[in-house]
Amino acid sequence: MQVAQPVALVTGASRGLGAAVGLALAAAGVRPVLVARTQGGLEEVDDVIRAAGGEATLLPLDLADGAALDQLGPSLFARFGRLDILVHCAATLGRLTPAEHILNEDWDACVAVNQAAVWRLIRGCAPLLRAAPAGRAVFVTDQAAHRPRAYWGNYGATKAAAAELVLCWAAELRQTRLRVNLFDPGPMATALRRAAMPGEDQSALPHPSDIAPALVALCMPAETRHGEIIAA
Repeated sequence: MQVAQPVALVTGASRGLGAAVGLALAAAGVRPVLVARTQGGLEEVDDVIRAAGGEATLLPLDLADGAALDQLGPSLFARFGRLDILVHCAATLGRLTPAEHILNEDWDACVAVNQAAVWRLIRGCAPLLRAAPAGRAVFVTDQAAHRPRAYWGNYGATKAAAAELVLCWAAELRQTRLRVNLFDPGPMATALRRAAMPGEDQSALPHPSDIAPALVALCMPAETRHGEIIAA
């Protein structure tokens, strides 16, 4: 089934920046496909979208499930016949610990969500995004990817690998209509930030809804920037 309105895939969409981006895209007339592990969180975002007169598609999915993630592209084509926008917000922190103490399960989780999911999303969604009239892909990055900090090795290494892959992909697409960028939102009042810095007063930090418009602007057809790390 081919739909007329643009379709956007948003990961990490049950809360935080992913939820805020899903809401902002829906307000802009885009049909968001919201992906997250938490069904209840997705339904809460959907309620807000519907109350404003929009529509969304909810897709409960653990990004660590590689086989399920590989089916996203074909599923989107079967359901909508198109994909115009990809926004990858999902991330996992793991435990902040000395590099020599990183546990197997923490390493595997960070690699699966922060790194391998980026590769799988690129591989599965690239054909649809390249076929779109103005395909856009935005991957959320973090200062930890390029500013090493003690105890952040697991998270930082996997985010750095993801950023390198995205920028290499962008370089390969310079002669196409598809525009690919990294987006660094900076510190935000999110659950991930709270887990990393439990003693911090988050009331002084921007809310994800304050940051989302800058990211959503990168998803619009008029945006021409490509292969950059863009800060909020």
